[in-house]
Amino acid sequence: MLKSRKELDAELGGAARAWLDEALAEAAHDAAGRTEATHDAPGPETSPYTSPPWELRYAAAGRHCGLDHADSVRSLLLVEARAALPSVTRLYQQGTAAERRAVLLTLHLLDLGDTALPLVEDALRTNDTRLVAAAVGPYAAEHLDTHAWRHAVLKCLFTEVPVAAVARLADRARGDAELARMLGDFAAERTAAGRTVPEDLRTVLALTAPAGEEGHPAPPTAAPAAPAPTEES
Repeated sequence: MLKSRKELDAELGGAARAWLDEALAEAAHDAAGRTEATHDAPGPETSPYTSPPWELRYAAAGRHCGLDHADSVRSLLLVEARAALPSVTRLYQQGTAAERRAVLLTLHLLDLGDTALPLVEDALRTNDTRLVAAAVGPYAAEHLDTHAWRHAVLKCLFTEVPVAAVARLADRARGDAELARMLGDFAAERTAAGRTVPEDLRTVLALTAPAGEEGHPAPPTAAPAAPAPTEES
């Protein structure tokens, strides 16, 4: 869970707090400069490959504030800078897995509309459970279309990411007969392969019941018992 600035100040040491103060000031300065350029005459043209100072701070957050606080520090920097899509995309594409996760965790706090969906879609193509869990947060709940969202839920089940990570799961799953069918197919495949059906699948299946019918989901489809595994399996 992301921590607020007040919570971080209470937990960080003096040197880390001072570093965070400077980093946030740089982020705010960059945001103010872009706002002025929008309302007044544009400033000197800068190279698209030039990163503002706060982006360098973003990468160094773990070293200066500790790995346990890095997500929260990076999120604060993105919000303070009012990060635009070019910065968000650059930080994601060039970042480590931890830096990418912080981007994904913060997307819903930025004024990006649906323009950052390619980052979510990229994360969902990976098998990194940290990225998958971060990708199915509030931003995905708001902007993923129905087809992509259903597959995101299945991705969580496949990679064993707890479905508790899926924002607005109950709202979006309610009455979704197609999702229920996909869950049944997934359960049948698992059973045929001699693998257990995850409890989370039953949780989601129960949520797909139409309003007023919760608590009475159809059981997941089960295939006949699988034969004894061979050496090839």
